[in-house]
Amino acid sequence: MRVERYKLDDDCGYVDAYIADPIPDFTRKAILVIPGGGYANVCSDREGEPIAHAFIPYGYNAFVLHYYTGKEKPFPIQLIQAAKAIKLIKDKAKDFGIYSEEIFTVGFSAGGHLAASTGILWKHPAIYEAVDMQYGYNRPKGVMLIYPVICDHMRSFKNLLATKEPTKEMLDAVSLDKHVDKDSSPAFIMHTSNDEIVDVRNSLTLGAAYREAELQFELHVYPDAPHGVALSNKITSRHRENIENTAIAEWVRMAAFWADNLK
Repeated sequence: MRVERYKLDDDCGYVDAYIADPIPDFTRKAILVIPGGGYANVCSDREGEPIAHAFIPYGYNAFVLHYYTGKEKPFPIQLIQAAKAIKLIKDKAKDFGIYSEEIFTVGFSAGGHLAASTGILWKHPAIYEAVDMQYGYNRPKGVMLIYPVICDHMRSFKNLLATKEPTKEMLDAVSLDKHVDKDSSPAFIMHTSNDEIVDVRNSLTLGAAYREAELQFELHVYPDAPHGVALSNKITSRHRENIENTAIAEWVRMAAFWADNLK
């Protein structure tokens, strides 16, 4: 396996690439992994490299995005960095051994907000002002959203918008359920019903918006586990109670199956 780092810009944005050894006559998909952290930091130790390794057996090469979380530059700098990461993956598809049109994003918590943004806000004008690329080049084929922030997590939004008192207009701009349209990327969504940090209604609201737009999505809600389950196994549990759950741990396999069968 090759492990390489690619700098995206001067704003602390970079991508760690995990490229499996090539297999004759087999081309992989790509997945951009976006860890959470409330837009205050990047939880790459639990929701970064372990996730990358988990997807490789399902035919992916994986890329972990480290995005800007400072207060000096608010949204949409993170969305721009995600677009740059997708462009990097597409531009180097042959070298990375992946299909350029088979790029997915997977994100966790606030990283789920950014992953969802790549599929919903891919038309944002600021992206094309900052990145020289063809319109739509940054749209992923699908997004995988794991206990995502979507429309209701003020702490994350205050960090994202770099203000303690965001206006309704500012909040509406980053409340993703308000921006779903016919061109949004299909979504796989996973949450737990009693998530104590990011309410499950974030995922339910997004699912309703996808249904209203007549878009394809898959939604799984599990009954009992805290926020931040990641892979829901010993690798990412940190010995926290109720984190290790064999049923929830199936989400990677189910997400890969969903991606393989997108219409």
